[in-house]
Amino acid sequence: MMKDMTNHGSECTANTSIKCTVDNCAHHCQDKQYCGLNAISVGTHESNPTESKCVDCESFKLK
Repeated sequence: MMKDMTNHGSECTANTSIKCTVDNCAHHCQDKQYCGLNAISVGTHESNPTESKCVDCESFKLK
């Protein structure tokens, strides 16, 4: 299980290796376009994904 490393209640520390534009995610660094997690989990809802829209960030957490 991945440890939540987002700085809730304080400024988010951007992980510049993980770009993100989903600003309604709890892990999104609001003043930057990066994720605040050390790592993310990527998965799919398709049995044979063939396009990027078939892939999901499974680390997403609604604010």
